[in-house]
Amino acid sequence: MRIVGLTGGITSGKSTVSNLFKAHGVSVVEIDIGALVAVFGEETLQADGKVDRSKLGQIVFSDPVKRQVLNRLLAPNISTGIFCEILKLRLKGHKVIVLDIPLLFEAKMDKWTKPIDVVWVDPETQLRRLVARDRTYKEDAGNRINAQMPLDLKRSKADIVIGNTRSVEDFSEQFRRHSSKS
Repeated sequence: MRIVGLTGGITSGKSTVSNLFKAHGVSVVEIDIGALVAVFGEETLQADGKVDRSKLGQIVFSDPVKRQVLNRLLAPNISTGIFCEILKLRLKGHKVIVLDIPLLFEAKMDKWTKPIDVVWVDPETQLRRLVARDRTYKEDAGNRINAQMPLDLKRSKADIVIGNTRSVEDFSEQFRRHSSKS
């Protein structure tokens, strides 16, 4: 069984790659973030029950103490929840499992994965996308980006880098090429 680590930064396109893996029949395990609601409140949920990343981001990226709380909260949930999911999928006979973990390196989960796929985007594109997605000011978006591990550092630790600065078609083609290696 092969366990692929998938990570990236805010607005890099990691969720798109995760969805592409799923669309190609690959099992993807995402971190369980239900405990976030207990700590950060119901306002972090969308109407469909999924986490509103924009609202959660506003809370944790504007306050370093809350960001540390988030990281401490996620660390045990990441390891326990993910290992349970991996075991279930392995027992079902899955040969490849993708771990979709934004904090792959920060949570030290990279030691359990090979290869490590990093979705990378240049800083200017990342900033532009975040401003557009969250309808926020450049300064706020820049602070959120700077609160994360730099994508260039993640890229340096990657086995496979999927660049996401061009068209959707180019991005999908890169995914097809790289997914055969993952």
